Amino acid sequence: MDPFDAGTGGILRQPKAVWATAGASVVAFMGIGLVDPILPSIAKGLDASASQVSLLFTSYFLITALAMLVTGFVSSRIGGRKTLLLGLAFVVVFAGLAGTSDTVGQLVGYRAGWGLGNALFVSTALAVIVGAAAGGSAAAILLYESALGLGMACGPLLGALLGDASWRYPFFGTAFLMAIGFLCITVFLKEQPKPARKTSLLDPVRALGHGGLASAALSAFFYNYTFFTVLAFTPFVLNMTPYKSGAVFFAWGVLLAVFSVLVAPRMQKRFGSLKVLGGSLVLLAADVLVLGYGNHTTAIVCTILSGAFIGVNNTVYTELALGVSDAPRPVASAGYNFVRWFAAAAAPYFAPKIEEWTDIHIPFVVAAVTAVLGAAVVLVRRRALALPHSRLRSSGGTPMAEEPEPKHATEDGVTVFAN
Repeated sequence: MDPFDAGTGGILRQPKAVWATAGASVVAFMGIGLVDPILPSIAKGLDASASQVSLLFTSYFLITALAMLVTGFVSSRIGGRKTLLLGLAFVVVFAGLAGTSDTVGQLVGYRAGWGLGNALFVSTALAVIVGAAAGGSAAAILLYESALGLGMACGPLLGALLGDASWRYPFFGTAFLMAIGFLCITVFLKEQPKPARKTSLLDPVRALGHGGLASAALSAFFYNYTFFTVLAFTPFVLNMTPYKSGAVFFAWGVLLAVFSVLVAPRMQKRFGSLKVLGGSLVLLAADVLVLGYGNHTTAIVCTILSGAFIGVNNTVYTELALGVSDAPRPVASAGYNFVRWFAAAAAPYFAPKIEEWTDIHIPFVVAAVTAVLGAAVVLVRRRALALPHSRLRSSGGTPMAEEPEPKHATEDGVTVFAN
């Protein structure tokens, strides 16, 4: 079945509940890059340093990482619909409060509450979309990944458009859009059946005892440090107006979306997931190294280009995390994301600190090294990262090759971007 075929219940022909959840997912992912173009404006408005403002990412993703242990526990008890609404309510409240901040400490604290809400929402959204979608899981997953890419692309653009008037407006805008999402899900999404087995708080940690999942999480940890060095530190290096910075990261997000949804699956089919991931990580390392040492125009080009490698990596890592372990996919996903989001919390804090201790080039050297370390884990642990032969291809049910393509998430699975 062609997932784009509207006549067969594909991506273009879905129930209102699916579109409501996907639309809210776009806004949820917009929140990740929303502050990118306005970081310098926030620093100026609140009389804060780059390292202090970067804590907006650190608090957000630190809480997101810790919340991975909670989201499955909550959703398996109150159901997917109520978990989505709880997450959206948190985002509406804390995004709105963020716009009223008078100090950087207040803003960092409100972003932490926002991160909890976002974790509850995005960790449940895919499972809800798959459960409510017409035409099977393939179309639902494509719709979710499209929402992810669109959100990552539009977040910086919205931040630039609203932030040009005031750095506070993007936060109010997000609260407003998420409130609309809350109303749409309330009206259009019916409660889905709860899982037969309730998830404990420690299940995701226990799942990391699987060598393949632990290897994927460790590699993704190193990769995420690189990813969020680009996302959180580069705006200070480019030092552009919100409009110009928003345009750069919009182009970055477009490449991320295109390579995640369209290019990565084709490359995996031709070369195998592990080769694609290892090669993409090495190319990302080279890209950020040139970004750090190039002139201003080179830095802009390399920032945009990094979106292509990040898009490929996001897709492959998600599939590895969901397919390599024998644990239930929601549990495996939670354990994997629990590890990798700690790097997303660390990079925005340490990158500007490293610059203060050394110079502006070294944060990108460190980011290049962590990308190479991620590739090294893939190389050394390639046998553990290959799926068992008993796993079957989601598209046809035929046995996988020696380096198989990991399955996408299915009805029992959830994934978090992330990203």
